[in-house]
Amino acid sequence: MNVTVIGAGLAGSEAAWQLAQRGVQVTLWEMKPRKMSPAHHTPEFAELVCSNSLRGAGLENAVGLLKEELRRLGSLILEAADATRVEAGGALAVDRYGFSAYVTRAVRSHPNITVMEGEVTELPEGEVLVATGPLTSDALAAHLLERTGGEEAALHFFDAAAPLVSFESLDMSRAWFASRYDKGTADYVNCALEKEEYQAFWRELCEAEEAEVHGFEDRNVFEGCMPVEVMARRGEDTLRYGPLKPRGLRDPSTGREPYAVVQLRKDNAEGTIYNLVGFQTHLKFGEQKRVFSMIPALKDAEYVRYGVMHRNTYLDSPRLLDRYYRLKKEPRITFAGQMTGVEGYVESAASGFLAAVELARRLVGKAPIDFPRETALGALGLYISDETVKEFQPMNINFGIIAPLGYKVRGKRNKNQEISRRSLEIIERLRPDII
Repeated sequence: MNVTVIGAGLAGSEAAWQLAQRGVQVTLWEMKPRKMSPAHHTPEFAELVCSNSLRGAGLENAVGLLKEELRRLGSLILEAADATRVEAGGALAVDRYGFSAYVTRAVRSHPNITVMEGEVTELPEGEVLVATGPLTSDALAAHLLERTGGEEAALHFFDAAAPLVSFESLDMSRAWFASRYDKGTADYVNCALEKEEYQAFWRELCEAEEAEVHGFEDRNVFEGCMPVEVMARRGEDTLRYGPLKPRGLRDPSTGREPYAVVQLRKDNAEGTIYNLVGFQTHLKFGEQKRVFSMIPALKDAEYVRYGVMHRNTYLDSPRLLDRYYRLKKEPRITFAGQMTGVEGYVESAASGFLAAVELARRLVGKAPIDFPRETALGALGLYISDETVKEFQPMNINFGIIAPLGYKVRGKRNKNQEISRRSLEIIERLRPDII
């Protein structure tokens, strides 16, 4: 049994590992370091090109449920995340370099995986799993468009990464450590702005000069990763109800809730680098330094990496793929990751996991495991293959696409935890056939 996996991001690395663990011989192609995309900076696998957070860890969050499902089923990505975790309150954040190094070591050392470096420009014969992600090279993207039916088969949008700053350059007299509502440990640096400071910052942000991005339009920005300057242009208070919301935070220097708060999250295990939470941007580098320095605690901040903008590509999956992420008209071709329309690190890994498990079963003549809509894994696969969806957009996992309970539970948090409990019971029943 042989499978070619193209792309060693989170989805491709997870898929290659799961196939190899099931005795499949895997040839894993990765174009780095021979060819780098504008968003990639290292030759490692599973590189985190945006935030270092895998988002909420609790079972009252849909992504927390998805992580726990993957953890119980032996996900390499969750194993690496747990091993390289950095404190981030109620979220699962990782040391981005330690995380990628962990995945790379595991994949490269597996006896059933052969790693090939270089760009793949067209699909090979035989079983193939494509996990080239939102940064698929132009040549392979053109080939995929031809294979899947032309220009209408794929969509394009733009994704943005937030800047990183050094901790030692922050003015901690205008900031403090805390998590919102004191949940978990005090892992975020909170940078307060008074009303006049916020209004001045907002005005400059709205007028700041953007970098050239071919084809960029506000209406094409995916809501889950919207550039901060685009968000600002939607109204003076938009940021205060988004990434700069002050709710649940009290400035110890004043004893009251600030007018607005910028949160910074630890980006490495040592705590020397911090990420500006929610500050994905495609402003010019000089403009980023000028405008973001108007945040009092960042007045003299040292930028380890400026925010960048890059292209994302995804398929019209409901028309093209089935619930196992296979191409309907050519089932030997399987897709995984953000190019299928799942959005987020964990969701990408989940698609790689499910696609690989089902591919491995098919290769030995076993029936598929139909993860039901009551599970987060199943809900994602059913969402991307739902032919009733007319205007397909990338989607994070959420309780809205998971099957409802069918009975009432008082309180949203309690209801979500009950949905998670039900899902994990199902996962435990399926587990012997999966592991």
